[in-house]
Amino acid sequence: MKKIASIFKNKEIVGRIFFTIMILFVIRIGAAITVPGVTPSGQLSEALNSANAVALMDLLGGGALSNFSIFALGVSPYITAQIIIQLLQKDVLPALTELSKQGQYGRKKTEMATRYLTLLLGAVQAYGIIKTMENSDYITINMELNFWSYAYIVTILLAGAMTVMWLGDQITEKGLGNGISMVIFAGIVRSLPLQISGAFNMWIGTTYKESTELIKGSFQFALYILAFVLILAFVVFIELAKRKIPVQHSGKSGGQTSSMSKASFLPIKVNSAGVIPVIFASSIMAAPTVIASFISTGDGTPPWLKIFSYSEMYEMPGGWKMPWGLLIYVTLIILFTFFYASLQISPETLAENFRKNGSYIPGIRPGNETERYVKKVVNRVTCIGAAALTFIAALPVVLTLSGIFGSNSSLAIGGTGLIIAVGVSIEVSNQIDGLLAGKSFDEVQATAGRE
Repeated sequence: MKKIASIFKNKEIVGRIFFTIMILFVIRIGAAITVPGVTPSGQLSEALNSANAVALMDLLGGGALSNFSIFALGVSPYITAQIIIQLLQKDVLPALTELSKQGQYGRKKTEMATRYLTLLLGAVQAYGIIKTMENSDYITINMELNFWSYAYIVTILLAGAMTVMWLGDQITEKGLGNGISMVIFAGIVRSLPLQISGAFNMWIGTTYKESTELIKGSFQFALYILAFVLILAFVVFIELAKRKIPVQHSGKSGGQTSSMSKASFLPIKVNSAGVIPVIFASSIMAAPTVIASFISTGDGTPPWLKIFSYSEMYEMPGGWKMPWGLLIYVTLIILFTFFYASLQISPETLAENFRKNGSYIPGIRPGNETERYVKKVVNRVTCIGAAALTFIAALPVVLTLSGIFGSNSSLAIGGTGLIIAVGVSIEVSNQIDGLLAGKSFDEVQATAGRE
């Protein structure tokens, strides 16, 4: 309560909160405007309630794909472009690698390259979504199907994506948190009341029930809420969990106290890759469907594409079913977690920086031995992170395939959205703490000046 009171006393924080809410309100208005000339079908809503690639597109679009709105692409092209640029900066493209070492100038140039790549990827992704939706009967195009009609819809979707990206930048500069993350966060949070009310109606309902059914339903609903809270607590724990490697600094060891020595450590997050592996894996799973939509000449979706759908069981020749899509999905998440963690944390770079700064890990020799030690720690920690991330991301898919919630798969808990929501909440909380600490420091300085 004291923190909340301090927030409302701080005019800067209140102004940032109000600005963020207003921008998100504008985005929600845009998300309610359907692309002219397109009519979404009821099958689209059913597809978005299942754990598949279309649902991930809706997630990255801030919930704007449900009615095929002008903001349907959301921030997905920008996120993809950012990931590609980050990968190319890791000694893949020398020009981008050099820009990453040039400070503020390099960041501006890199951001410009990211925006140009966003335009290209957005156009390709927009056309892929249109064809995929059309072939799956999720939308009906009420125009003559030719090059200009598709170009018209692609232009609207691309303009919407760039607008959302600009609005996200405004949140980053004048609001709270990272704007791109806040756009996704708003789309996730808006669905939580619907999910809870759906669970309430399923087990308790609004119609009269016998006392035994009411007690049973109340118990099931309470168990559902408890499971949701436990999963939420687990995600928070994984996001905050770190492996602390103690570090000594030879230049400061003489004047350090024991408490200062304990405070010197290298933190390695258990889930250093964040939600990127899940986005990568889902994008690869969706790629065959998008590619098939480009080359498809007939109606409907080819049956073999179901092997890449992790929300369906693939029927084998003998009549038995196998969740190949889920197995491929889980494997890709694990592989990308290790891959992206190795990009985020470079043991070779850390060892080199330690050598330059005169730092070392107690009991470990500088140089190659330090590099091997850090690599071993990172691999062990990433094993835990990959297992936790796979569990959280695959949980709603497993619950959907098991049929626990019947046909209403939207009640499945866990998933990518929960990871993003927790990460954004922690980021916003840390930013508010920083703003409050800055105000307290300014007040102390002003008091000292008056004295």
